[in-house]
This record gives sequence, C-alpha cells and structure tokens, in this order.
Amino acid sequence: MNEIEAVGASALSAVPAPPGAAGQERPWVFSFLIAPSAVVSNGVTAGVLALLLRQHGVAPARQAEILSLLGLPQMIYFLWSPITDFWMRRRSWLLLGAVAAALLTVIAFRQARLDAPLTVMLFFLAICCTQLVVSSCGGMLGNLHAESTRRRASSFYQSGSLAFGAGAIFVLAMLANRVGTGTLALTTGLLIAVPALAAFAAPQQQMVSLGDLRQTLTGIWREFKATFLNWRAVPYALVMVFPMGSGAAMGLLPGIAVDYGVTAQQVAWMNGLAGALLAAAGAMAASLIPARLRASVVYLVLGIGTGLPLLLLAFGPLRPANYFAGATLYIFLVGATYALFTAVVLEFLGTSGKSGSSRYSIINSLGNVPVAYMTFLDGRGAAHWGTRGLPATEAILGAIGGSLLLTYFLLHKPTEPSA
Repeated sequence: MNEIEAVGASALSAVPAPPGAAGQERPWVFSFLIAPSAVVSNGVTAGVLALLLRQHGVAPARQAEILSLLGLPQMIYFLWSPITDFWMRRRSWLLLGAVAAALLTVIAFRQARLDAPLTVMLFFLAICCTQLVVSSCGGMLGNLHAESTRRRASSFYQSGSLAFGAGAIFVLAMLANRVGTGTLALTTGLLIAVPALAAFAAPQQQMVSLGDLRQTLTGIWREFKATFLNWRAVPYALVMVFPMGSGAAMGLLPGIAVDYGVTAQQVAWMNGLAGALLAAAGAMAASLIPARLRASVVYLVLGIGTGLPLLLLAFGPLRPANYFAGATLYIFLVGATYALFTAVVLEFLGTSGKSGSSRYSIINSLGNVPVAYMTFLDGRGAAHWGTRGLPATEAILGAIGGSLLLTYFLLHKPTEPSA
C-alpha cells in the first residue's frame, strides 16, 4: 500500500482510477447504504422512542437519561470502527451491522418495559451496530475516485439519511397506536435491514486483509500520520469543530415557534417530516454545485449562508409568515451544508487505503462537537436575549467562525502531493 502523501482532495491525483471505475461507483447507492443507521438513530432513538416511552408512562427525566445515553455511540464509535477496515469487505461489514441492529431492535421492542435496563442495553447495542454502517460507508466513500462522484455520493448519503430517518419516524409514529408490539417491532426491523441489501450494488472493492501484521501496521501508521499529524490537517480539523453550518437551531426552532404565532400542528409539519424532506432536497441540490469548486470553500460559504434566514428570524416580525420563510430557507440550506460537510470530510480523508473507515469515523465524529456546544449556546442566547437571541446567536457565531476559516482557505491553495 502506497503512503498517502497529502491531505485533501489533491491526494486523489496520486491514486489513478481503474478503467471503467466511474460507471461502477454508483453514487446513488449511498442513499440506501446509510439508511439502516438513519432509521435506528434518527427514526427510532431520536424520533419515535420518546413517544413510545411517554405512552408507557416513563417520566420525562427518565426519558432524557435514556435518550442522552443512546446518543453516546455516535460520538465514540471511532473506538470500534477500525474493525470495518479488516477481514471482510466494507459492504459485508455494513450488511452485518444492519442485520444485527435490526435483530437487536426487534428484541428490544418486544421487551415488557422500554425503560428497563435490558431494553436500553439492547437499543444501545443496536446503535453501536449501526455505527458499523456509518464507518463502512465512510471507507467506501473514500474509495471513490472522481471528485464529482464524491460530491454526488455525499449528497445522496446525506439526503438518504435525512429522508429515511424522517420516513421511519412518520411510519412508526402512525403505527404506534394502531398495531401491536410484535407488528411494530417487525416493521422496524424491516425498515432497518431491507435498505442494507443495496450493499450488493455498492462499488466493487478489494478485500482488506491484515496479511503481514508488521507491514500492515506500518502502512496504517503512515496513513494516520499523513492525514492527522500534518500542519495542513489543522484547518480541516477546525472546519469540523467550528460553529458554522452546525444546524443546531433545527432542533430548537420548534421551541420558539409559538412566539411567531405558529400552531403546534404547523410546527409538526415544518420541523418534522416536511422539514426533513426539505433538508434532503437541499442535500441533493448541493450535487449541482460544480466539483471544480473546492468543497471546503463551498461548505464555509454555505455555512455562513445558513445564518441569513436566522437573521430574518432574529430581526424580522414575530409573525407566522416570517417563521415559515426563515425556517424553510434555513432547513434547506442546512441540508445542502450537511452534504458539503461530508464532501469536506472526504477532502480531509484523501484516499481510504487500509484505514479509511477508521480515519473517516474519527473525522466525522468531530462534526458532533459543534452541534452539541451550539445547542447549548443557542439556548443561552435565548435565555439572555429572548426569542430573537436564539437565531441571532447561531447566525453571528457561525458568521465569525466561517469567515475566519474562509479567509484562510481562499488564501491557501491545495498542496499538491509530493512525488
């Protein structure tokens, strides 16, 4: 395995695409490959589970404890994701993770109490399994050769995540009061496992094997060193953790909607199924941006741009029309920004090599950092300055952070790989 000589998209030029690769890479398939993770993480644990816990009489405090615990695997999955780089093809790991997650979720739903320790453990393990799906997708994305293909795959990846997550919430919430536990469990399992069959259409890739252990570990160290232990990696790491484009306000806007005169039913649609589909449309729209434009630059521009509709909410009239206009544009732009975020992760990653899934997982997990602290800071903004303070806080901090990094990336061209 040749050493990766550079950080960023320029490193791709060191790895020529095999003949016919462009027609075999199928960027559309990533919409389905990420679906098992979206159904479990977004549709079940971050979606319908709170409703089901409420129906089972679980107190709000206990609900918060359970849901916060179930959010942990998404932040620490880089601890076990390296396994997807070895022994089997990454698409085989994806299938295994999806099927295991489906079985664990079905068993969890069949338990007598959803808040019982055993049930929570089953859900936790299911989410851990779906993170194998995420890391496998990352490794496969890193194997794509053409930058234009990577951009389209990033858009399909994010739009599939948003659409399948929203669809799962809609389907399971509709069934929750209409069918028995067994039917709900089986439906959930099918929603998780069936999309994973798209792995059979995933891009072809060589078997990754440990082979000579010393040689393999040396190659992996070289890849990690080239990606992370490099001054050029610093600005990319800052892009991952800076506040622009975090989308944190998406989960907070429903809380201030009433101040704009918006009804609960309107919020349910605007920030529920319709909002998720709107974000998915934004992610797909990002694929129309020419690949010759550097992903990191476009991401930062879009990240700053997400603050414009927030300023409309912050300084415009407290009326329903203003809320719908601001929220619609914001959600659409966040979807596009998320797609470009994945493209920047791939730009940071370079080529997959032997450790693509591991390095992708580390980089991607950094993206959870700004979501967490911006959610807190947005809340503090609302506490200090009222309704208008929430969107204003995110818009201003995002503009400051994004402008600083945008200036750097505009002044520094991508470094070509050394010979």
